[in-house]
Amino acid sequence: MTAVLAGCAFGSQAKIAQVRFAVDPTYPPFESKTPQGKLVGFDIDLGNALCAQMQVKCVWVESQFDGMIPALKARKFGAILSDMDITEERLKQIDFTMPLYDTHTQLIARKGSGLQPTAESLKGKTVGEEQGTVQERHVRANWQPYGVTMVPYGDQAQVESDLISGRLDVVFTDAAQAANGFLKHPQGKDFELTGPIVQTRLSVREQPSACVRAIAN
Repeated sequence: MTAVLAGCAFGSQAKIAQVRFAVDPTYPPFESKTPQGKLVGFDIDLGNALCAQMQVKCVWVESQFDGMIPALKARKFGAILSDMDITEERLKQIDFTMPLYDTHTQLIARKGSGLQPTAESLKGKTVGEEQGTVQERHVRANWQPYGVTMVPYGDQAQVESDLISGRLDVVFTDAAQAANGFLKHPQGKDFELTGPIVQTRLSVREQPSACVRAIAN
């Protein structure tokens, strides 16, 4: 379940001239860059639409995913507009808007591998995932102690590159991102989503806040 993280100033009476959104531009179709360096994707379109409605300028701040929450708390930007699951861990630090969409987590592996998202199936294998994600937390807690090698990466593009080169056996990631991003491109032609959906989230509150604020521990 993913939500926009939006600054509380959005709902205030104070006039603002711009909104600074943090994005991880390695995560198509949510956010990525064209060969010309232009930011594109669902979250970019959403942010531009919000800014147009508020009659403010959108400023995009490119950031690695695992650094977004600390930077939001330090007020280096006003909001995070990136594919981010709502978890109890994150709600201890920041607030979310109402959820925008619900996505699932699966493995990506070479076609025909038959690999499953279990410690037994992945024992002796190398699993890549993006740092700071619910996928990283799941691998560390449920698979790594049983002989699975985990390799966290700073961005999703690096994860996919090492999968293609063979340095990784599988990638553990957002299934929507995989299906509509990596697997739709020529470099993903030899790979597929494999095994069932995995529950990677902690329980969350019934009604997340509609306003986002950086909240110190």
